[in-house]
Amino acid sequence: MEDLINRAWNDKSLLKDAETLAAIKNTIQQLTEGTLRVAENKGDGWVVNEWVKKAILLYFPSQKIETMDAFPFQYIDKVPLQKGLAAREIRVVPGAVVRVGAYIGRHVILMPSFVNIGAYVDEGTMVDTWATVGSGAQIGKHVHLSGGVGIGGVLEPVQAAPVIIEDGCFIGSRCIVVEGVRVEKEAVLGANVVLTMSTKIIDITGTEPIEYKGFIPPRSVVIPGSFTKHYPAGDYQVPCALIIGKRKESTDKKTSLNDALREFNVAG
Repeated sequence: MEDLINRAWNDKSLLKDAETLAAIKNTIQQLTEGTLRVAENKGDGWVVNEWVKKAILLYFPSQKIETMDAFPFQYIDKVPLQKGLAAREIRVVPGAVVRVGAYIGRHVILMPSFVNIGAYVDEGTMVDTWATVGSGAQIGKHVHLSGGVGIGGVLEPVQAAPVIIEDGCFIGSRCIVVEGVRVEKEAVLGANVVLTMSTKIIDITGTEPIEYKGFIPPRSVVIPGSFTKHYPAGDYQVPCALIIGKRKESTDKKTSLNDALREFNVAG
């Protein structure tokens, strides 16, 4: 499949070829089943499967716009809505939308929310009300995406890493994580934290600040902050993220999500 997808990526006329179309359809099916992923951790770090992202991008022009009924709603789109989620004991509350090509693990709870094609949501995760999981985003096991969280998607450029939220993370209300930022295991983001690849992430737990960009270290407790930046027109406050502590090893993972926030007087 990889060879067929790569050839079609370089020669779009192959989108009329039956074998190529079958390869694209098979790739989307395997994404839906979770046997393929846009990105995966192979033990020594996350690796992007560029050809899988190409397949998703080729899927759009290979599909026709159709009317889809999901009583009492009607959708007009190229990508069908996913069916059969009950087989994995997934709870889908009315208003939740999952497109074909996204994988939803066992015992996931989907409140009214949106999960886009290419996303991977692992088992036991909560996707709370009006949260969005963008194309290709990778969400780990037992993650809590609180109300209104925006997890950005990325399909182009194909070599770009997606947003990755690792196992056991708690992402507070109205947080935004985009541009391939990685939130490592069991980290806690307080409400309204915004993370982009250019956001300064400053650890202020020691006597001297330590600055990161592009990732949150494991078990960090993070809140929104600001720092003073000098411009020709004057000094202004620019948003950043502040690491104010670590989750305790002794605290049960399920309860420590909110407990960690309360301990540092942070809103979830």
